Amino acid sequence: MAGVLDSVNKRTQLVGQNRLELLLFKLGGIQRYGINVFKVKEVLQCPPLTSLPKLHPSIRGIANIRGKTISVIDMNLATGGRALDNIADRFIIITEYNRSVQGFLVDSVERIININWENILPPPSGVGRYNYLTAVTEIDGSLVEILDVEKILDEIAPVNTEVAANVIEEGIKEKIANKKILVADDSSVARKQIQRAITALGIECDLVKDGKEALLLLQDIAKTQPVTDRYALMISDVEMPEMDGYTLTANVKANPDLAGLHIILHTSLSGVFNQAMVEKVGADDFIAKFNPDELATAVQRVIHLDALKNNK
Repeated sequence: MAGVLDSVNKRTQLVGQNRLELLLFKLGGIQRYGINVFKVKEVLQCPPLTSLPKLHPSIRGIANIRGKTISVIDMNLATGGRALDNIADRFIIITEYNRSVQGFLVDSVERIININWENILPPPSGVGRYNYLTAVTEIDGSLVEILDVEKILDEIAPVNTEVAANVIEEGIKEKIANKKILVADDSSVARKQIQRAITALGIECDLVKDGKEALLLLQDIAKTQPVTDRYALMISDVEMPEMDGYTLTANVKANPDLAGLHIILHTSLSGVFNQAMVEKVGADDFIAKFNPDELATAVQRVIHLDALKNNK
């Protein structure tokens, strides 16, 4: 355990190209779960928690950690299980998602494993806790489930998805004619958030669940027409099963038939994101999740650039 606690901070500073590092943990049973180490700031034995009125039922209390007040979410309770007992003997994983810091109460923390994104697969369809999965993988002959943290957080503290009226530029839809925007994200919540922001501009979206699906779609379109005739741009998450956003971007930019497509990487890795990695794979822009006004502004900026290019 000490090795895990000591190494998490160092590992969050590393950004790989085709590999993912998962911190494995349990929620009280034999099932193991994984969380991307890049999201993890620290792992601690659960400190004393302060209960406050009107907190969401999944928030077990507030912790004061290094002078900062952090909400501690019971991960088991938030995903449909029972509340973890004896919390003083449990651990909290301090994470940064979507520009906010929160703690997740878990039963135990095991170790960090390094795995190729190609071995991270979409989850099986189903009900119950499967609704909270974005991916699964196999480690040491057993299934590891990767939770949809964005869905969990959205249920506890929904983010604003409305684009401010003064951000929407009049006539922006006409500038791209009948083009759409391609959105690649493994989180159902994130896809809906992005779609809502884009449709506020009067623009339609095509939604896919991972980088592999996006790449295959673009390659298929390129057989009959330029992809830029179909899509004004692509918005892609970074963390996705089978093919991540970095690999997707690198493949698109390396293909002469696809390279002209503008790509915005849109990720919750705001606190540890490596700008050099964006430049390396050839992405055109990066936006931290989730601010609908910033996303709408970035999309409109791309549309204006495209319009200027076409008018030359």
